[in-house]
Amino acid sequence: MLHPPSLPDAIDAKRDELIALTQDLIRIPTLNPPGACYRQICEYLDKRLSAHGFATHLLRATDSPGDSATFPRWNIIARHEGAHTGECVHFNSHTDVVEVGRGWTVDAFSGEIKDGKIYGRGACDMKGGLAASIIAAEAFIETHPGYAGAIEISGTADEESGGYGGVAHLAEQGYFDPKRVQHVIIPEPLNKDRICLGHRGGWWAEIETKGEIAHGSMPFLGDCAVRHMGAVLNAFEDKLFPAMAARHTDMPVVPEGARQSTMNINSIHGGQQEQDPDFTGLPAHCVPDSCRIVIDRRFLVEEPLDQVREEVTALLEGLKATRPDFDYELTELNSVLPSMTDRDAPVVQTVAQAIEDVIGKPPDYVASPGTYDQKHIDRIGKLKNCIAYGPGILELAHKPDEYVGIQDMVDSAKVMGRALETLLLPKG
Repeated sequence: MLHPPSLPDAIDAKRDELIALTQDLIRIPTLNPPGACYRQICEYLDKRLSAHGFATHLLRATDSPGDSATFPRWNIIARHEGAHTGECVHFNSHTDVVEVGRGWTVDAFSGEIKDGKIYGRGACDMKGGLAASIIAAEAFIETHPGYAGAIEISGTADEESGGYGGVAHLAEQGYFDPKRVQHVIIPEPLNKDRICLGHRGGWWAEIETKGEIAHGSMPFLGDCAVRHMGAVLNAFEDKLFPAMAARHTDMPVVPEGARQSTMNINSIHGGQQEQDPDFTGLPAHCVPDSCRIVIDRRFLVEEPLDQVREEVTALLEGLKATRPDFDYELTELNSVLPSMTDRDAPVVQTVAQAIEDVIGKPPDYVASPGTYDQKHIDRIGKLKNCIAYGPGILELAHKPDEYVGIQDMVDSAKVMGRALETLLLPKG
């Protein structure tokens, strides 16, 4: 009598399938913004998972930020019921990817393989993780058809722009209610031997400095908003950046530079609207009456959100009190509080043991420098038993020539499969 293969053997046997699945996902250019091809990738996953016995459901996050007739925010949830009642393990992956950017030496949507790595935008962040979770779940079901409980796999929109058209919408609809889902693993690229317990907070705002338009040959008759913004930037350099650099967190944030408070200036624009690339005329001669920047402030669990806001506002008010004709407007765009799962949570303990079983060493426990969809599962879904664990190197996310290692995906799939065995097979 033939015995079924062990789960690790079953995953090894699916290596080529894992590679092909990852390549297929990379080749669907789900760029966000604007939110392209969401329906296409959901339909691909629908066909794939339905063929393996999952009940699937496509949901559009109608009226969420960015949702439109041209770029609808589509998500998919697939659920496989075991032979007996038990707990539910949910793997959540976002399907969107960021812009390609410059500096690539391969086609960003080719899924090209070189030296044991699959290249492409989203390979690391996080289509390799999505593929690994699918292979892990399918191999587990084939190996243990009599398991107890349920497995869910979701592909969700807009994580790269806040997740409001994806996991936040699903959480609002009750899909992460602890009564129906007990364990969540998000296969973000944190390395195959690390468990991510949470993330720093984020505060995003637009600052506009105001001036008065005038002829560029007589700037003394106007008021240059760009120069006012220069004063804002100088204040940031002289006061805010040094203050942030002096603060450090006890959270295990990686990389090391992210254990302090940080702020990125996402964009700056002042004066006349930029023309299309094919415009061949010259600019008009005007003093700019507006200049805008968008700031991305990442803060620590030790910093209250109100303090983060007030620190920037105080600098702006100081300029208003001391700089002639300085005027500004501050618009908050979004805020996210830090999130952390306890190290003794069931999913943490289970995945930690699975890493030790598969990789042969205890895991490192880390926190992410940037927010991810755990924030919505935690705050909206009220589900604390959630971690990020997946293949890939965090520092490759959003970079040119992004890739995911094939063996890393295989090993991560084995860790996920081992976790399923612990959580969904009868004890003893």
